[in-house]
Parts: sequence; structure tokens; C-alpha cells
Amino acid sequence: MPADACLNYVDEEHFCPHCQTRLSCCSTPPFHVGDGLGWGSDVFFVCLNDECRLFINGWKHVEEQYGQTASFRYMVLPGEKEGGPIMVGSKSAFTGTIDPEELKVKNSRYQKEKDSLAKLQTCVAEKNLDPVLFLITDEESALEGRRKACELLADLCDISCIDPIRNHKFRHTEIGQLAGIAIASVLQKTFQRECPHCSEIIKAQASVCKHCGK
Repeated sequence: MPADACLNYVDEEHFCPHCQTRLSCCSTPPFHVGDGLGWGSDVFFVCLNDECRLFINGWKHVEEQYGQTASFRYMVLPGEKEGGPIMVGSKSAFTGTIDPEELKVKNSRYQKEKDSLAKLQTCVAEKNLDPVLFLITDEESALEGRRKACELLADLCDISCIDPIRNHKFRHTEIGQLAGIAIASVLQKTFQRECPHCSEIIKAQASVCKHCGK
């Protein structure tokens, strides 16, 4: 379910007329069980209160009328003021709700990825490490953009990138290796190295670390 689809309706509030419970935002089923014409929306709002009288009384009604094990939950489509019952075959139907706050966080991350990718074009000229560092350490970003960021890291030649990258746990081994290669290039260009004992940055020609004394 596209995040943008639910974000468009995140501020909508709907309440069940049968129990006054606020409806939950859920993904619509792949097919409209009523007329087969589709829902016209990726999401809708459903009453998930198991104590709702529509849901409780629906089991008996469906069994008596149709001889089936099912009930009803109240639902409303986005942008609509009135809703109606939808048949469900179990208590677990539609319980996989969409968390609007989680979607906001995911959308914010995605927007930052897009912004960072756009800034890669000028980051070296502007000496802007931020978009490069974000893409390299963001495990959700696309691999192509992360690889490009690793290439640019060496060109930026900014040793402040070392600690964030060294302290990041890479899920994708390739990106971790590319970032390590870029760091090695930065250190070589700046005539520095990492102390093998304390990992602090020292001059390449230093025989004793000024930080740990080894």
C-alpha cells in the first residue's frame, strides 16, 4: 500500500455510529466483495472494536440468513461522510492497521533520500558532506545512490566522515566495503592514518600516537 495514499487521509477522523469507536485506517482488500468494481481507494477506515454491537450481532444474523460463519464491521471510504457494513469472515480480518505516525516517519526518510540524491550533483563543489553521509548510512536508501555517495566521499576528502561511518553497522556488506575504501583514500590524501590501538586519527608518519601513547 503506497505510503502517500494513506498520508493524504491521515488527518481524517471517522467514528462508528454503532459504538462510537474511532475507525482505523486499513488497506482495502484486492477485490470488492459486493459488486466487483473495486474500491477506488488503496485505504479505507474500519471499526475494529470487537465489542461493537454491529460486529457482535452480525454473527447470528449472517448464520440465520445465509448459513455462513461471518459478521460485519462498519467502514467508511476516504473523503466520505457516511459509510456502511462490510462482511468479514473472522475477527482478524482488517486487523493489520496502518499506523499514520509510522507512515509519516517513513515518508520523511524517503523525502530526505530524494533530497540527498539531488544534492549529490553539487555536494563536492559545495563541500557538503551531509547528503553523502546520509545515503551511506541509511540502510533503506537505494543501493545505486549509496554507491554513488561512496564514490563522492573520497572526492570530498572530509575526515569528519570517519567516525559516523566507522560506528555504523552496515547490513549491506558491499556498501560497508566501499565506504571503507573511500575512508582509506581520504586518509591517504590528507597524510593521516587511524591508530591501530585507539582508532584516533594521527599523522601518517607518526611513530607514537598522541592520543593513547602507543
